[in-house]
Amino acid sequence: MSAAGRTRVVILGGGFAGVYTALHLQKLIDPGRMELTLVNRDNFFLFTPMLHEVAASDVDVTHIVSPVRKLVRGGTLVTGEVQAIDLARRLVRVAPAGGNHTHELAYDHLVLALGSVTNFFNLPGVEHRAITIKSLSDATVLRSRLIGLLEEADFEASEGHRRPLTVLVAGGGFAGVETMGAVNDFIRESLRFYPHLRAGDLRMVLVHPGDLILPELGPALGSYAGRALARRGVEILTRTSVTAADDRGVHLSDGSTVPTRVFVWAAGTAPNPLLAGLPCAKERGRVVANGSLAVPEYPGVWALGDGACIRDPNGGNPYPPTAQHALRQGKVLAENIAATIEGRPQRTFVFKTLGQLAAIGRRTGVASILGFKFQGFVAWFLWRAIYLSKLPRFERKVRVALDWALDLVVTKDLVQFHAPPAPALSVGEIEPAEA
Repeated sequence: MSAAGRTRVVILGGGFAGVYTALHLQKLIDPGRMELTLVNRDNFFLFTPMLHEVAASDVDVTHIVSPVRKLVRGGTLVTGEVQAIDLARRLVRVAPAGGNHTHELAYDHLVLALGSVTNFFNLPGVEHRAITIKSLSDATVLRSRLIGLLEEADFEASEGHRRPLTVLVAGGGFAGVETMGAVNDFIRESLRFYPHLRAGDLRMVLVHPGDLILPELGPALGSYAGRALARRGVEILTRTSVTAADDRGVHLSDGSTVPTRVFVWAAGTAPNPLLAGLPCAKERGRVVANGSLAVPEYPGVWALGDGACIRDPNGGNPYPPTAQHALRQGKVLAENIAATIEGRPQRTFVFKTLGQLAAIGRRTGVASILGFKFQGFVAWFLWRAIYLSKLPRFERKVRVALDWALDLVVTKDLVQFHAPPAPALSVGEIEPAEA
């Protein structure tokens, strides 16, 4: 307990799992009884399902983020990096953003919602040459790289040095396919503003190790998505994987090399490496939690989201690491923390996937919802309607809806931003203010 007699709840991670746990805790527990602290690297919540739309200039970069301070009004936000978790002493060490010191946060209840990181599988050169698609900066970097590629290719073509304008995306799951669909549309619609470039100069390559892209949606929808992308000029290489990347390009398992300066990696994730040092049970790097989302060996410690292994009590399989599971786990976890504080029985998390959707570009999508399959415009419309409804805060919903409406009548933005690093300033260089 804190000095004021309030229960100290510390949430590590500001993704779907962490933020929705905090939102529901605020509704269930009076602020006078709880000291809520949320630790996150950024001071905003990122709506990751729309990252590819930022990369393709369909949505403004600020419209898919919500300030955590506006969402979680009754708690304390600590913006910084979690450096260590001491379950025995019930302490978390945090380094605030931009600081050269650390703080220790004591807790009565600790929520592990640290999510996942990109997994490069130790492939030579991939981590240093690929652009990932997990953060806001990833989307803006990809957008700037695409525009820079168009600018350079147009100038070289005007000088008589025509070369293929190639983009390679590794990963045939949701992130990879949606990114390829959006990027392909963006580049092809932008060609009209580059007089020296032709559609024949483009090579858009999607690499996937399986037989069909989007295997989560089944063979029928996966085949449809592949055909739709192929009709729009995307070259799909199935049963193929990336083996390395270097100055010559991206090397593939079929022995070929694809020369490209835009290489997007969407082919794997791994649990946050901070979890590896915890003494509790883990499965494939994910913290094992029971049906109540509690870590059995350590009372007061809870786990959910991408970094937790929680088994379905009906089927026995771990729940998939998706946003729809994470936000519902957040609600159940908040109820269980409140029940623990008040001495009531806890709930068991039980949830069946409602459906999955993917937008594959040019007002086309695929979807499987409650056993019903949709494709084409209907699936694309469902994608936008469902994700718009899930976007936090009415203000952000309006802004994204306006972006989509304007996209129907205006061309995409081709402004390339260069963000030089801010100069470092040490404490010793700060001049004292004059009296």
